[in-house]
Amino acid sequence: MPMSRSDEEQRAASALVVRHLPERPRAAVLTLHGGRPESLEAARPWHLAALRMRPVLRAAALALSLDEVVLGQVRYRHRGWNGGDPAQDAFRALSELGRLVGEVPVVLVGHSMGGRAALRAAARPGVRGVLALAPWLPEGEPTSHLGRARVVVLHGDRDRVTSAASSADFVRRARSSGARAGAVLIGGGDHAMVRRSGLWHRSTAGVVAELLEPGQRPGGLAAESFTAAGALVL
Repeated sequence: MPMSRSDEEQRAASALVVRHLPERPRAAVLTLHGGRPESLEAARPWHLAALRMRPVLRAAALALSLDEVVLGQVRYRHRGWNGGDPAQDAFRALSELGRLVGEVPVVLVGHSMGGRAALRAAARPGVRGVLALAPWLPEGEPTSHLGRARVVVLHGDRDRVTSAASSADFVRRARSSGARAGAVLIGGGDHAMVRRSGLWHRSTAGVVAELLEPGQRPGGLAAESFTAAGALVL
């Protein structure tokens, strides 16, 4: 059934879905789910790509103080990348978050297409770091905008949808652009993060906490990946 004009306007009006809002927030974590290269179909919360990020957000929450951290997700207008639609949605969500809670450090956690969108937003004001899970990073994906951004990429070595080699190449180029970037390879990991899901979730929790509190968690996975010559293997 086609969406009415009022439905379209409501969807376009908000790109931020807040799952948890403490009284005095000091930080935020936003998730960005996967999608398709091209599709103008409306993104829905019951699509599998969106549902997969719910346990990821829950895992991140376990490592954080919920009295202080906003939990939310980026709402896409469309299921497809379409030349960068999800990145624009991420920009809008960050602006909405700023109006809602003021300036707080934000960590973006994106999977597949959402990882690509999160990395496009890595240098936006307030973004403390990005965790990209099995990101879709086509050849030549830009890194020059990253500046001193802090980026960790996790990728499964059995991923048949997106390329772990492309993720490693992106990290190398990001470092050349001045970013603090690291790659972690999940042995036996697949694109949906179902194989070794516990490791994916534990790694997500640790990296998110570390990105939000740099220097307070020495020897963490993010710090190790930033200094490793190649990809860490778990």
